[in-house]
Amino acid sequence: MANSKDGLVLGTTALVGAGVVVIGANLWQSSWAVFKESPKEVVDEVWQVINHDYVDATFNGNDWRDIRNKYLNRNYTSRDEAYKAVREMLDKLEDPYTRFMDPEQFKSMQIDTSGELTGVGIQITQDEETKNITVISPIEGSPAADAGLLSKDVIIKVDNKSTKGMDINGVVSLIRGPVNTDVTLTVLRDKEKLNFKIKRARIEIHPVRFSNQKNPAGNVGYIRLNQFSNNASSEMREAIQALKKQKVEGFILDLRSNPGGLLYSSAEIARMWMGKGTIVSTVDRKGGEDRLTSGKNTLTDKPLVILVDGGSASASEILAGALQDNKRAVLIGTKTFGKGLVQSVHPLEDGSGLAVTVAKYFTPSGRDINKKGIEPDIEVKLTDDQREALSQDREKIGTIADPQYAKALSVLNEKILANNNGNLQSSSSQ
Repeated sequence: MANSKDGLVLGTTALVGAGVVVIGANLWQSSWAVFKESPKEVVDEVWQVINHDYVDATFNGNDWRDIRNKYLNRNYTSRDEAYKAVREMLDKLEDPYTRFMDPEQFKSMQIDTSGELTGVGIQITQDEETKNITVISPIEGSPAADAGLLSKDVIIKVDNKSTKGMDINGVVSLIRGPVNTDVTLTVLRDKEKLNFKIKRARIEIHPVRFSNQKNPAGNVGYIRLNQFSNNASSEMREAIQALKKQKVEGFILDLRSNPGGLLYSSAEIARMWMGKGTIVSTVDRKGGEDRLTSGKNTLTDKPLVILVDGGSASASEILAGALQDNKRAVLIGTKTFGKGLVQSVHPLEDGSGLAVTVAKYFTPSGRDINKKGIEPDIEVKLTDDQREALSQDREKIGTIADPQYAKALSVLNEKILANNNGNLQSSSSQ
């Protein structure tokens, strides 16, 4: 792939208040230069990127060169007219993850280098079939999480304006706004309509939190990873090393409601846990395969259990799938979200941006999890009451009051005891 590691994201979604910082080289300077002073430049630039990078070489059955002629033969009197044409052009691909963002929308997608967000703190996606705007997950500690929004909630109104027929960028624009102002989201949860009045805020993001939890079978390191941002791997390394110094006997890695993020971040974290092997493979439209692998320099070989749920998406599924397929971890919880597409995000010349689906990814065993998700090794479902209780009192997450964590702890205890017995037997036989 042509982009740097910072330019690849998994199953691109919209993070209300910000998004993923991405870097993509402008490959087409000579092309758009012809239209330098014309709104046509952005139309041509977008066409060129799709023509070069898009994962489907048939362009959803469209004659892509004919489309270029059609849209470049038009006269555009404003940028807005050109942006509308670009979106019409992209609609023909019928891919909600390949999308155009005007300069304001593109700016709203980017995480500030200080690690702060401004907004309500939810990551959303648009269902490919129903076109519903669906919550992947709220960011832990955000106004959206505190208000009680949950994964799989369908946003049907923003401040009483229907989202029907809107694309994801339009919904993001409605939800965003100045700090300390209110926005009301109406969601459909199962068949029930719920209203959430949320105050927008500035949110400081730390993707990793961890603790040493006392346990009869030995100390357990609990690590919760909220998203795969630029600093996720460095914080994960610090967490593992700190817990090792505290002599934990095993780990529980919590990926629930983690909507994903950067591809290289998930690969770096996988290498901390697993031995030599494949992490993930990506396949582009020409059938070219790029395989990410791990060496032998792991940080720990202690027993590991991973918690997943329907909000665990994209990069979370990369990590969970790699460690499951390589027999490194036991997965507990419910089926993951099912987002197996890789996007590259290109900043365009006029300050707008383009997210393009460039590849599909597969787990080490060759599983295509897009729209299917990853099944846990041990399924533990939460009742609606249990989900609500954890949402209302998030301090219970990662405690015995959390049924999925309680099961993970039980399984981990068995593995710790088996590991310790194995070590004793090994020592006595020498």
